[in-house]
Amino acid sequence: MISSKITGTGAYIPSVKKDNSAFANEHFLNEDGSPFTSGNDLIIEKFKAITGIAERRYAKPAYNTSDLAFFASQKAIEDAGVNPEELDYIILAHNFGDVQHQTIQSDNLPNLATRVKFKLGIENPNCVAYDILFGCPGWVEGVIQAQAFIKAGIAKKCLVIGAETLSRVVDKYDRDSMIFSDGAGACIVEATSGDESKILSHASQTFAKDEAYFLYYGASFNKAENKDIRYIKMLGRKIYEFALVNVPLAMKSALDKSGVSIDEVKKVFIHQANEKMDEAIIKRFYRLFKKQVPEGVMPMSIHTLGNSSVATVPTLFDMVLKGQIEKQEVVKGDIVIFASVGAGMSLNAIVYKY
Repeated sequence: MISSKITGTGAYIPSVKKDNSAFANEHFLNEDGSPFTSGNDLIIEKFKAITGIAERRYAKPAYNTSDLAFFASQKAIEDAGVNPEELDYIILAHNFGDVQHQTIQSDNLPNLATRVKFKLGIENPNCVAYDILFGCPGWVEGVIQAQAFIKAGIAKKCLVIGAETLSRVVDKYDRDSMIFSDGAGACIVEATSGDESKILSHASQTFAKDEAYFLYYGASFNKAENKDIRYIKMLGRKIYEFALVNVPLAMKSALDKSGVSIDEVKKVFIHQANEKMDEAIIKRFYRLFKKQVPEGVMPMSIHTLGNSSVATVPTLFDMVLKGQIEKQEVVKGDIVIFASVGAGMSLNAIVYKY
């Protein structure tokens, strides 16, 4: 039976670092525009305790989201050893398009996947390039779509990318701005018919009854700012509660479909959104099987990279494969899970045999 395997990965981690102390002089406000009663030192201290974020990465002013995607793609293509002209699809997950430094307009014309195809110099017109908007789970969903194309027999090799420059769509008066960062991760997904590495199962959901606007575009908390300029906003507590209940269930659904025992899972690569939330999700997931969380099962990169949305899972996976996270590794035959949650509210999970 035809399935899919990841044959190469690549990541682009921006070089501009911004640690928490750099926010000490920001003028943070409540949603209603009122100032906080506590000082920034306490705000930053509590932020670090909850999210785990100590620093984050921002793209250089000259680079846009499509540039970051291109850099990650080059590495994934090289890692897989494939000819770019043989790619059937380029699937690029993002949320805000190319937002140039110190501008407010999102640019999606042409789409970012087409821009990456252009930068890669691919001439083959049968290489179809398109973007997907699926919130933070976009890269995972892109891999699921690549798997569908391959199983349908209309593709053999796909490039799947997750890239974002969230630093350019944040409200500096909103303390949540400290969460977001920039980055890109990519992988090559190829057809396989053997028993080696392959996607075993997956699950995806979108909750849009009460949950659709837990993440949204909203005006600055500073009422003196132009109300028509919009920034990424989120209802943090609602997202936390939603994720805690629903992400473990999606992961369990995918694992149940795979026929694999929870005891065989070696790593869980979960969206790097919030350290406390991710830890709670993993505990809930293992509790569904009446198990304790194994030590080291959940690699983390959020402490130094922040939340780069669609880029968090593929960059984390690439970093572990390349030995860039201490005491973390994946070896041939390991069962791993990719899982994410984000705007929509959408969530998904993949069970993968490496």
